Amino acid sequence: MSGEDGHFKMRESILTIPVNAVLEPKEGCPVCRMRDMLEQRTVEYIMGAAMMEPDVRIETNRAGFCHTHFLQMLKQKNRLSLALMLQTHLEEVDRELFSRKKLFEPKNSRKAKLSEINSTCFVCEKVEWGMERLLRTFFEMSSRDDIKELLKEQEYICLPHYDLLTSLAPAYLQKSALDNFNRIISALTKKYIASLYDDVSHYCSMYDYRNAKKDADWGNSKDSIERSVKFLTSRN
Repeated sequence: MSGEDGHFKMRESILTIPVNAVLEPKEGCPVCRMRDMLEQRTVEYIMGAAMMEPDVRIETNRAGFCHTHFLQMLKQKNRLSLALMLQTHLEEVDRELFSRKKLFEPKNSRKAKLSEINSTCFVCEKVEWGMERLLRTFFEMSSRDDIKELLKEQEYICLPHYDLLTSLAPAYLQKSALDNFNRIISALTKKYIASLYDDVSHYCSMYDYRNAKKDADWGNSKDSIERSVKFLTSRN
């Protein structure tokens, strides 16, 4: 498979994720699921045969990876793939920042290159590309009755993705559809914040000496800290 064919297959795979499949589960944030699906596909792609494709290696050498996606790659079985990408990425970083000598190099060009290296990630770039297209499709479908019902049945929209959706929606939806869409996602988010607050408060109360007994009822509070972090950051 050529590098071009590999890139096309990844792109085709991203675009064939049906929006209703993302909305079918009723647990967690649907936009997180969308992002997680894209991340998984991209990480599996880059850790597979695509790692040896010259055009892909040029991109990974340039962009590198962020901490979040390094951790996801480390969980994959093929550590050699990651080591080989690191080998050539480190070589390029050294060449661009320390070994390259240019006679009329613009002032601060290496500092600019350092900032670029520290702010880019191959997986982030691919996920951002896929999210833009999936969210466009999502908004185009959001006025359909079946999609509206699926959206209403979601557990919550996490705070970062609530911000994202409310920021993007005006560019895609007419006034009446926009108002209805905002009502749905605001209701989901407000309801979940209230339930989180109750669970976190109950968790705190369980450390009161009056509740220090073996059969104390923790209710749904034991994982309330983790759920709150997930809601507030979109990440576990």
